[in-house]
Amino acid sequence: MNLPNSLTLARIFLVPFVVVVLLTTNRPIHNWAIWCVSLFLGAALTDLFDGYLARRRKQVTTLGRLLDPIADKLLISSALVSLVQLGCAPAWMVAIILGREFAVNGLRSIAASEGFGIDVSTLGKGKMALQVAAVVGLILGRAYEGWIQITAKALLWAVVLLALVSMVQYFGEFWSKLDSSIKNREHRRLRILERKRQMRAERRELRRLRKLERIRAGKLEDEAPTASSLRNSH
Repeated sequence: MNLPNSLTLARIFLVPFVVVVLLTTNRPIHNWAIWCVSLFLGAALTDLFDGYLARRRKQVTTLGRLLDPIADKLLISSALVSLVQLGCAPAWMVAIILGREFAVNGLRSIAASEGFGIDVSTLGKGKMALQVAAVVGLILGRAYEGWIQITAKALLWAVVLLALVSMVQYFGEFWSKLDSSIKNREHRRLRILERKRQMRAERRELRRLRKLERIRAGKLEDEAPTASSLRNSH
């Protein structure tokens, strides 16, 4: 277990603590906001460091590629659902954001079964940073209200719009690659069928040539005694 993967796992293990702190509202509101923002940002920053360290140390692994998006989605999803419970975020907006995540995960699963992958888009990378900013803004907005709350809601709207646009982008890339994959598979199938037809034709031709060889050999055997008898009669 290398350091980047350890940071990713730490982000996953911090998710329950983030939820507990968010939903524990019996402390002074300003203290609650500081605790929530500190813990959430600490967990979110591991996403920045694990990718940086993995690339710098050349420790990019299959496990890391698998766990990193899962950790991101768990952290953001749990925070947004908790904020819905607190009345800080509209449920329909969070439903769109989470629905987009499920849809993209489904596309990636289908793509993997078809033998190709869908890379993380630039919009997808920007969405994570915007989501973190929106969650932090919503937490602080509950404590301080005013312009912070207005800014947080604007950020949440931006997250929803970016989620929809990036989902369309992912669907476009998915259908393009799926179409290419189907065409390539059909092309391979046709080439295999053509090769099989050629092999059958070659076998038929070989059998025909062997049959001709046997016929010629039989005729030579029939002609040999006849020539011998003619020589004997003379």
